Amino acid sequence: MTKIQARSSLINALTMGGGTFFIALALGYGSQFFIAKAPSLILAFALLMLIILIGIIFDIIGMATAVASKASLNARAAKKIAGARQALALVNNADRVASFSTDVVGDISGTLSGALGAVIIIRLVGQQGADDVLISTVMTALVAAVTVGGKAWGKAIALREADEIVFWVGRVLFVLEKIVGWRPFKHPPKKGQRP
Repeated sequence: MTKIQARSSLINALTMGGGTFFIALALGYGSQFFIAKAPSLILAFALLMLIILIGIIFDIIGMATAVASKASLNARAAKKIAGARQALALVNNADRVASFSTDVVGDISGTLSGALGAVIIIRLVGQQGADDVLISTVMTALVAAVTVGGKAWGKAIALREADEIVFWVGRVLFVLEKIVGWRPFKHPPKKGQRP
């Protein structure tokens, strides 16, 4: 590895770590605030399941991006189908997309789901006067089962439907680009254009 590659890897790691800290801080505070103010445990459970679902969705995106075929996306881009160029940009940056999706978002959702599970346990024990060991064990098992089962199911879908998933994400990025002008990556050049 050259010095430039090592420095780029270090900068990427520091950026990911710093970004993760601030994203987790904001989401953790927001979710803890919501759960503290939630009038019922049903809403707290719904938020917990939403956070787990977000982690599963981003795990699917990361896996699909890593295995998607450029050929089908190139064909769609040649036909000027909206989102195809964005999907190609995702595949061309598959290492960064997979790292962000599975590591940053996945780890944040895993950490938040554990923390929210703990807050729900505290509320359950406080309200019901139930056995805290039993409740915490069941909650931990529930969060783990939903997360692991969901990610296993999601990976099977990502491997089978990688091109369609990446194209769908490309379409979402296309809409974001049109509305707010945000581009996470440079697009591949249009046919006949220089990069």
